[in-house]
Amino acid sequence: MSIAEAVQQASAYLTEHPDEARYRDSQARATVESGLRVTVAGPAGEGLTTDMPKSIGGSASTPSPGWYLRAAAASCVASLVVIRAAAIGIALEAVRVTVDSESDDRGILGLDPAIDAGALSMKIDVEIGAPGRTYEEIDELARWAVRHCPVTDSVSRAVPTEVETHAL
Repeated sequence: MSIAEAVQQASAYLTEHPDEARYRDSQARATVESGLRVTVAGPAGEGLTTDMPKSIGGSASTPSPGWYLRAAAASCVASLVVIRAAAIGIALEAVRVTVDSESDDRGILGLDPAIDAGALSMKIDVEIGAPGRTYEEIDELARWAVRHCPVTDSVSRAVPTEVETHAL
């Protein structure tokens, strides 16, 4: 099944069954291996490992959680460019998305309560090769992808967060 067919089929189904569109996402469970090296596992065997930079006690043996956040945003936007292009009939030759952010380590270390722990800003650079399409069409495709990406949406608005603590 093509991407366009899959999107059309999913859209039709969810339009007819809106009660099935909302669901709880799969869990990610993080376990500290040693130091600041952390493995993360999902219920279907997904996995990744993070480590923090040497400047705050990590060994920098793998990417940091913040890098994975930027990677998630980049891959999500790229996927949504492809999905939207397929849905509206735009042929693509290439898609590249680069995400960077600005941070202030005083926030993550709790040195100044006025400084946020997370990214202070994020830049998303979208490059799209779509022969015969105008800049306006390509720009709208990129902006649509960013607006509909769950990762960029989650980091651009306040998401209610619940914390539960348990003793091991």
